[in-house]
Amino acid sequence: MSDIVLSSAIRTNVDQLRQTAQLIAVVQKRLATGKKVNSALDNPAAFFAAQQLSSRASSLGPVLDGIANGAKTLDAANAALTALTSLVNSAQSVANSALASARTTASTTGSVAGLTGSSSFAVANGNTITVNDGTVTATITSTGTLTTQQIIDGVNNTASLKVKASLSSDGRILLEATGTNSIVIGGTATAPEKAQFGLANGTTAGGSLNSSRSTLAAQFDTLRGQIDALAADAGFNGVNLLNGGTLKINLNETSTSSLSVTGVTFNSAGLGISASTNTWQSDKDINDALGKLTTALSSLQTQASVFASNQTMATARQDFTSSLIDTLNSAADNLVTSDSNDDSAQLLALQTRQQLATTALSLAAANDQSVLRLFN
Repeated sequence: MSDIVLSSAIRTNVDQLRQTAQLIAVVQKRLATGKKVNSALDNPAAFFAAQQLSSRASSLGPVLDGIANGAKTLDAANAALTALTSLVNSAQSVANSALASARTTASTTGSVAGLTGSSSFAVANGNTITVNDGTVTATITSTGTLTTQQIIDGVNNTASLKVKASLSSDGRILLEATGTNSIVIGGTATAPEKAQFGLANGTTAGGSLNSSRSTLAAQFDTLRGQIDALAADAGFNGVNLLNGGTLKINLNETSTSSLSVTGVTFNSAGLGISASTNTWQSDKDINDALGKLTTALSSLQTQASVFASNQTMATARQDFTSSLIDTLNSAADNLVTSDSNDDSAQLLALQTRQQLATTALSLAAANDQSVLRLFN
């Protein structure tokens, strides 16, 4: 079948309508997708550059999620440290209350003040100072000299002896019964040798147990159990930084930069908080507990500072990574995103051109019709 012959005017208008329809389709696609570059055919350089930027932004998404999880893990650890500090403060208050309740067991205080652990006096070689609770005896043997600390350690390190030794606030040797037992001082050291330490042979009758101290000691042990429970529950997302866990936060998409956080074990044992001994009937047992609580508080404060520093770094990287993702996406959009106002104006112009071309086609066809009527 031979081609249909069109007049030059009609063919020109048909071509114009075809081109306009194609341009309208392009603009409508831009308006529908919001992009001026939808494939490499539109603009290879812009398309692949935008694709590279978008790809990096996408790879940073999981990194940002990991940093956020790491920051939350540090949040949980810091919250647990705050709670642990509160529990240790409560335990400290309980111990101070027990110390304020006067002991009712037997006790004896040396007559010489101003002693220190290193205070040393001549005691004949082989002579002894003994401290007895009615059943068990602590024997401190001289090698020519004795120090105050040797006497205190000799008493405190004798197994099953129900007597505790310490220095009072004014530097006197203080012996305290831990139960209803008596305290007996003896030994082969002469009276003058014992007197150098403010000690003398004799018996201090047994006393009674202080029920308030016993009750407060039980409360202390309950708080100690709560410290253990809280430390065990301080984990987040499978990582417990207060129970020996470690945390590694990747800071970029290639894992070449990271933040490592080493956890601690902050249950009662890790903090050095021992269970109450001898139901706190002696001041020494309470003071020992108070000393350990003070050390525990110091450890908690130090670790809180370490975690806070790590959290600051994690938060800074989280903000940076989030901002970088926004920048990459914005740069990619600038390369491929179309201007909807400009596209709308172009579409309106093209539609107007289409209408004009249609009108022109009608006029060209009318001219051909006029020629045809000449043959009628």
